[in-house]
Amino acid sequence: MKELLHPICHEWANRCNTHGILMIEKTACHAATTDTFDVVLLVIVDPQSEPMLLRQYSLNEKKAVLYAVSERQLNEWLVLGSHRKAVDWVFNGKVVFDRNGYVQQLRQRLEQFPPKERRLKMGLEFAKLIRRYTDGKALFAAKHWLDSYNHMVQALHHLARLTVIEHGLYPEVTVWNQVKRMDGRIYKLYEELVGSEEPLPKRLELLLLASEFLIHSYVESGSSHLCEALKEKNGTWSIEEMTGHPQFAPYSVDLVIMLEYLVERKVLTVVEMPTKGNTMFERYYTLQKKNFDGPLPLILKSGRDR
Repeated sequence: MKELLHPICHEWANRCNTHGILMIEKTACHAATTDTFDVVLLVIVDPQSEPMLLRQYSLNEKKAVLYAVSERQLNEWLVLGSHRKAVDWVFNGKVVFDRNGYVQQLRQRLEQFPPKERRLKMGLEFAKLIRRYTDGKALFAAKHWLDSYNHMVQALHHLARLTVIEHGLYPEVTVWNQVKRMDGRIYKLYEELVGSEEPLPKRLELLLLASEFLIHSYVESGSSHLCEALKEKNGTWSIEEMTGHPQFAPYSVDLVIMLEYLVERKVLTVVEMPTKGNTMFERYYTLQKKNFDGPLPLILKSGRDR
């Protein structure tokens, strides 16, 4: 079918706003990356174009899908993790068209994983991890075992992705294959949660204890991006100011629970300001004094094994 897609590729390659075209074919080992389609075409266009155009084709029981995405939309997918398969597409897709080496440069940038993007990506995964862990812990306390199990499985996935990012790589669809090479502790926790013959409450109890220690070890690197953003302004931040600021927008609904976790860990301090009636106080956040001096480091491990 890929031969029959050549006219479509040729049409897009002739457009002046097309940067590159990648073709991803379904294989037995990588069927999950193509969403059951036999071929995925990823067309990258300039950032001023429409965010995404989606088209589907079929011929002789074969089917293909075309994603024409703007450079801006693709970067959002890669950095925010809103389309996890895009990483596999960019790294493993066959280059059909590459204007002025755009795709090659994109791959090089992803390989280097710029520290700024890495801090943001770690912060987002850390916030999601806190959300899942906190909810899983509360459900465990209420003896809702299956609901707690669901949240803790998701928490482990976020913990796994954090580990991959810390090693300087983008999390892929097969993230557990990556983690198995990087951190045996997290992989073992996942195995014990989903495969142990222990009663479910016992498995969850042990996992909650082990996870708390591992999460604590990521506080500094996981909060680095958020703390750097808070340092843009001396003084305190209201939650209204943060939700309206572009630096905090990617955290979305997980921002509040992450802030409260960082207060518990004494990374942030809550300052109460009186309201007009002086009967209620509004909560503001600020970095603890020890976090004001000097840049916040992002300690990364080496691990460029792809």
